Amino acid sequence: MAFEPPERLVRALGERSEDSVPGWLDRLPVFAQEALERRGLTAQRVQAPGGRSSLVVLVRYADGTPATLKIAPPCSEPGEELAALAHWGGFGAVRVLDTRHDDDALLLERLQPEVSLRSLPEAKALLEASGTIRRLWVAPPAGHGFETVAQRTARQAEPMAKAPEEARELVRAALAARAELVALPPEELLLHGAFRQGKVLAGERAPWLAVGPEPLVGERAYDLARLVRDRLEDQMAATTGAAGARRRVNKLADALDVDRERLRGWTLFRAVESGTRALAAGRRRDAEFLLEFASWL
Repeated sequence: MAFEPPERLVRALGERSEDSVPGWLDRLPVFAQEALERRGLTAQRVQAPGGRSSLVVLVRYADGTPATLKIAPPCSEPGEELAALAHWGGFGAVRVLDTRHDDDALLLERLQPEVSLRSLPEAKALLEASGTIRRLWVAPPAGHGFETVAQRTARQAEPMAKAPEEARELVRAALAARAELVALPPEELLLHGAFRQGKVLAGERAPWLAVGPEPLVGERAYDLARLVRDRLEDQMAATTGAAGARRRVNKLADALDVDRERLRGWTLFRAVESGTRALAAGRRRDAEFLLEFASWL
């Protein structure tokens, strides 16, 4: 079968600065076929629209057992994702089925790719999301090589400083919040790194399991911050505005025993970082939503 990457993946990787991405996309059909043959798998279909950082292929073993093959470019650090998933061992996250091959492809248990927490009513989705992310917050493995929150956000802060004038005030506030937060980190746990409702899929082994981590080590408030702005368009359409955003911060913080102000600070930083990145990529509407949301905090 053809392994053409979905347009969503091509568009998202096109925003990456790594020079290796275009060549990787060109060779992706060959990579996918070789990964299948290496593992003795048969492809059923490419998952579309799929993810923003990898090709996801629904596959079967020779005996008919379903699985999922995920192929990511080296710049997405699939080895780090594999290490995190292996450490969680299927507790709260998708299970790794095969670790024998070193080719930037992950063979994972089959979940229901079309059914995420976004299919649930908001209150129920947040409850299930809170229970899922709590399971992932464990001590990192000894001698780990995961990036820290301080390291990742320092890397993200550099392009933020070049944001257009319209975003400068929010950028200054976000960078000031980051500086204060990284100065006294309260804990060092393994974090998902990209946790939100769309990253939690329905499964058979467990009702809900996390997928697609961008793992790092640090505090829970950083990991929870992306969840605060989930279903952003719905939040923007609501009449509660800033008061609603602050209530959401407080509700999630209290539910997971996270400091409210630290969660507010990381939510501000992560929203502004995403907003300035969207501006740079020409995604004007996304940027406006994100920066307005940040201004509510």
